Amino acid sequence: MGCPETSRSRIIHYAWIILAVCFVNLYINYGIRLGYGIVLPEMIRTIGFSRTQGGDIFNAYLFAYICLSPFTGYLTDRLGARRIIPLFGIFLGGGAILMGTVRDFWQAFLFFGITGIGGAAMWTPVITLVQRWFATNRRGMALGILSAGFGLGFASMGRFFPMIVKAWSWHYCWYILGIAALAMVVVNAFLLKSKPEDIALAPWGEKAPQVSAPSPAGQAAGLKDIYKEILKIPKFWLIAFSYLLVAGTLYIITTFMVDYARYELGLPYARASFLATAHGLGQIAGVLAISFISDRIGRKTTIIFSNLFIAASVAGVILAGKNETMLIISIAVLGAFYGSTFPMYGACGGDYFRKEIMGTTIGAFTFFYGAGAIFSHRLGGYLRDATGSFFIPFLIAIGFAVLAAVLMFFVKKEK
Repeated sequence: MGCPETSRSRIIHYAWIILAVCFVNLYINYGIRLGYGIVLPEMIRTIGFSRTQGGDIFNAYLFAYICLSPFTGYLTDRLGARRIIPLFGIFLGGGAILMGTVRDFWQAFLFFGITGIGGAAMWTPVITLVQRWFATNRRGMALGILSAGFGLGFASMGRFFPMIVKAWSWHYCWYILGIAALAMVVVNAFLLKSKPEDIALAPWGEKAPQVSAPSPAGQAAGLKDIYKEILKIPKFWLIAFSYLLVAGTLYIITTFMVDYARYELGLPYARASFLATAHGLGQIAGVLAISFISDRIGRKTTIIFSNLFIAASVAGVILAGKNETMLIISIAVLGAFYGSTFPMYGACGGDYFRKEIMGTTIGAFTFFYGAGAIFSHRLGGYLRDATGSFFIPFLIAIGFAVLAAVLMFFVKKEK
């Protein structure tokens, strides 16, 4: 047998191929997921949804997403991301194509729920995979680059969806994204590797491969035993509820901001949709800068300051009113910290818990994130229908973000 291949024997470490493929996965997935908020005003106009129903359609996606995310995390730990991501990608692409065919609320509710099944493997397994391919002191950088994928996805959808709607209709927005997601099923199946040890490599940033026996606890323990370990740790609950609250803040704004600009402020659809582009560009800047900074000052400190800036940017959205310049700036700042939120909370799974249960831990966090998003959609849509304004939902969002920062203050320092 030859000597194990080291990272120096490759011109490009395979970790970067993994990162590139996962980047495209997030680009397409979040184009589908966040693009819903851009298409929603047109769906409301042509089909006649209420805002509450519009929120409920997204909640169908999120309900499937959070129910399956704890299991996709566990399956990633046990079976490997190479198997899980392509399998669930079939549901993502198929559900998106079906979304292009909807004619009423219940069809949209069902089909976006199918899409959410696929989406359950496009975050937890993806960031677990990337963290396994990069050394601990490089994870913030890697997750920052990775997360630029969903910022770029949202930004480009804000630019291209109005063009597609104008040339054809909103139905084609879904068709295009669905076909792209199905194409990635093939790419994932051929290029993904579940861990560097599979091809005798060390994570990028480590000097040499560490070939060792798997941890008995990580391999032999069942899902029930792993959750018993995770749930008895106090810092898990602090991080989880902080994640729930800040997710509620972000989704109240992100899902309804184009609708808010279009129907409450009276902006034309193209200009209202530009908020998604500003938000997405802010995400790209945020994940590339803030995630790097987190490797230096720590995840906890970064998350606390990020949540406070999110609260301030939502206040800016309220104060901007019909001042488009201030509105765009506030949304862009929100996007910067939105973009860094999810990789930072995801990195907590690797920073605070054993690597053998990293995927399961991140999946457990994702349940709380999804619960926050579902609650905020229901609350935001209901209050908008009841009051005719997003003022109260946006005000509540500020309180959620501040409380999310306070909870993180009590998390003990990383191991």
